[in-house]
Amino acid sequence: MECLYFSASRCRSCTLMTVPYAQQLQSKVEDCKRLLADFPDLEFLPAQASSEQGFRNKAKMVISGTTDKPTIGILDAEGRGIDLRNCGVVADQLRAVFPLIERFIHELKLIPYDVPKRKGELKHVILTVSDTGSVMVRWVLRTKKHFVALRDSLPQFLEQLPRHSVVSVNFLPEHKAVLEGEEEIILTRRTTLEFGLNGVPMHLRPQGFFQTNSEVAAALYRQARQWINDANPESVWDLYSGVGGFALHCAAEDRTVYGIETSTEAVEAAETSAKAMELDDIHFKAQDATEFALGAGWAPEAVIVNPPRRGITADLSTWLNGSDVQQIIYSSCNAKSLARDLERLENYTPTLARVMDMFPQTNHYEVIVKLERKAA
Repeated sequence: MECLYFSASRCRSCTLMTVPYAQQLQSKVEDCKRLLADFPDLEFLPAQASSEQGFRNKAKMVISGTTDKPTIGILDAEGRGIDLRNCGVVADQLRAVFPLIERFIHELKLIPYDVPKRKGELKHVILTVSDTGSVMVRWVLRTKKHFVALRDSLPQFLEQLPRHSVVSVNFLPEHKAVLEGEEEIILTRRTTLEFGLNGVPMHLRPQGFFQTNSEVAAALYRQARQWINDANPESVWDLYSGVGGFALHCAAEDRTVYGIETSTEAVEAAETSAKAMELDDIHFKAQDATEFALGAGWAPEAVIVNPPRRGITADLSTWLNGSDVQQIIYSSCNAKSLARDLERLENYTPTLARVMDMFPQTNHYEVIVKLERKAA
C-alpha cells in the first residue's frame, strides 16, 4: 500500500511499508521456519494473510498542538505532534471518529498536553472498533480538570457515535512514556465493547486487551478450535486467557473448559461472554497461569497457552512435561521465546504450525503451533 506519511518520513512505524505484501508474508514464514528449524517433524500450514490496510481495530493517538489546532497522531523526537489522522492501517470506522474528536476538543476547550513543557491536560485518545461497528473512546487526561466537561457532553458525543458505543475517561497524572493510568471512569451505561468473532460474543472492557486485527484474530481462534475439536478432549485449560477468546471458541457440550488470566477485568469480560452463550461448564479465574497449574491437583487432556512476548515460565514447562496433558496448542507473538519453550517441552512433539499475519507492514507476526505428547 502507499502511505504519504511514510514517503514524507513523517512516520516510520510501518517499517515494511514499501515491501510488496506477498513478499512480507513470505519473509515472515521463512523467519519462523528458521527460528523453529530444530523441530524437523514440524509441518507449516499455509500462512493466514491479512488485509493490507484498514486492519487495525485500535488506534492509540497522542493529542498535541493547541485547542484551536490539535494534532491527532504521534510525537516526533522533540516531543512535537505529528498528525496521522489519515493513517491507512487504521480502520475506516476509527478514522471517521477523528473529526468528532477534534470538534469536541474545540467545543469543550480541552487543552492538549505539551510533553516538552509538561503542561496541559488531554494526553491521548484511545479508540477501538468492534466488528459490529461500535466503538470505544477513551479520553486520557492528566488531571480531572476537564472531566466534568466531558461527562456533561456525553449525550451530544454519543449522538455522533455508532450504537452501543462505550466512552470512558482515564487519568494519567505522571509524566512518563505510557498510554494510560490506573484510574478509569466509564461514562456510558454500557461498560464493554462487544465483538462477534465467528459468532462468539466477546467483550472488551476499557483497560482490557484484544487482538488489534479482528480478521486474523478470528482465523486464529478458528484454527485453535479446529485442532481442539479434532482431538475432542473432555477437558481444556486456556492459560493466559485474556477475555476468553480461545476458551469460548473451544467450549462444547460434554467438555470442561477453564480460562486463567491475571487481569480481573478480562475475567469479568469473559464471564459476561460465557453467560451470554449460556455455557455451564466453562470457568474463568483471575490467577497466575503457572500458579494455577501447579496448584490445581489435576491436569486436563489439552492446554492452550497464549503468553506475553516473554513466553511461558520454566516452571510451567516442567509441570507440562510431567503432567497427563496430551495436547498443547501454543499461540505466540514472539517466535524466539516460542523456540525456547518448545525446546523445554521435551516430552512433546511440535507437529503443525501456522503463521498468522496479525501485523502487516511490520516484521511482527503471530504463530500458532500444535504439540502432541510423545509416546512413552
